[in-house]
Order: sequence, then structure tokens, then C-alpha cells
Amino acid sequence: MELLIVRHAIAEDREVFAATGRDDAQRPLTAEGIRKMKRTARGLHEVVPSIDLLVSSPFTRANETAEIIRREYDLDRVETARELEPGTSLADVATWLGQLDQPVVAIVGHEPQLGRLVTHLVTGSERSGVELKKGAACLIEFEGKPRAGRGRLTWAIPPGILRDLAG
Repeated sequence: MELLIVRHAIAEDREVFAATGRDDAQRPLTAEGIRKMKRTARGLHEVVPSIDLLVSSPFTRANETAEIIRREYDLDRVETARELEPGTSLADVATWLGQLDQPVVAIVGHEPQLGRLVTHLVTGSERSGVELKKGAACLIEFEGKPRAGRGRLTWAIPPGILRDLAG
């Protein structure tokens, strides 16, 4: 399996949004975040030609990012998984990933969970050794099902480079 991990694009400022009294899970992308992610998704398509399953955190900013990716890849839908919510244990995320059987799976979520997940899947450690900028992506390959410490980090690309790849 190939696991494409994408951090959500630029979202509204956390403190400004908190002042509205709405739950942080509803915090959306900014207009700039949407614009940049559309180009980022085109660049992502250059390095990952197809996705078999696209899954997002149910949080608005991740779901909006996944929707941009869905349109770029002309996929039918974006699935959501509570396992991709911030604060979910890495063991629970790894168990959930191990139940998937598609050749190329893309997930969209949040930092610092995604950085910790990358480290966990590659080394087995629960400490974060990777930081993904907003809109950044990395690809981890597994022989068989994803398991902690069994992944091979193929690449990690910052969002600016992905946008450059879009031409």
C-alpha cells in the first residue's frame, strides 16, 4: 500500500475564529488557503497519478482540503474518519489504516498528529520527528498492510514545491 498523507491547507486564525464562539472543528480554510491548495493539488497529481481512496478528518478545514484534492483527481467522494481527528491515539490510527486494502490511500488531517503518525509508521516511535506545513504532503510505502515501524518514507514535499510542480 502507498499512503499519501496531506496536512490541511491554510485555515482561519485559531484565536480570531474562537472569538466567534464556534467550535474549532468548524474552522474553515481561508480564500488564500483555497487558492494555494488548488495549485498544490495539481502539483500533487504530478507526483501521485491516482488515488484509490481519499479520507479526511471530519473537521471543516481538512474536509475542504480533501474536497479540493477530490476535484483535482476527479474522485467520486471523500470519506471521513474520526481516527483522523486531532488527539486520536497513534495506535488507533495505525489499527484503522491496517483495515484498509486499497493500493493508494490519501488521508487529510492535522498537525501535530500527522507528523507523529509519519514518525510512528516509519520508526515505531510515538515522538514527532516530522513537521508538515499546511498543504504539505508525504508518501509512505508499505509491503502489505500499514503497521507501525514498517513504512518506508518515499518522499516529503513542502506545499511551495508542490505548487511549483503544477507549473
